[in-house]
Amino acid sequence: MSRDQKNKLSQSVNNAIKMVGDEHILCIIGTLSDGSMRFNEIQRAIEGINPTTLTDRLKKLEHEGIVMRKEETVDKLSVVYELTEKGKAILPIVNEFANFASKFLK
Repeated sequence: MSRDQKNKLSQSVNNAIKMVGDEHILCIIGTLSDGSMRFNEIQRAIEGINPTTLTDRLKKLEHEGIVMRKEETVDKLSVVYELTEKGKAILPIVNEFANFASKFLK
């Protein structure tokens, strides 16, 4: 691999880490792996995340095309979040982090 190819690879990896390298973002992606959820369900599932942080991270994930925000009207207006195909593509990485943690961070 040439030096230029290594630099481009390094930039790509850095950009990917900037997109999903936050602990809360990875937790949100992992939490949404089972399907769509409402805001409060996500907040209850992720220990220690405050509503402002969750809102910020969900907006970032929506902007990046990783999470889709859908408004539903069953009895009243509610919003659910779910992973897009791009978001689902990140799940193997989240799973590998979980495997690493269970093996080495007991």
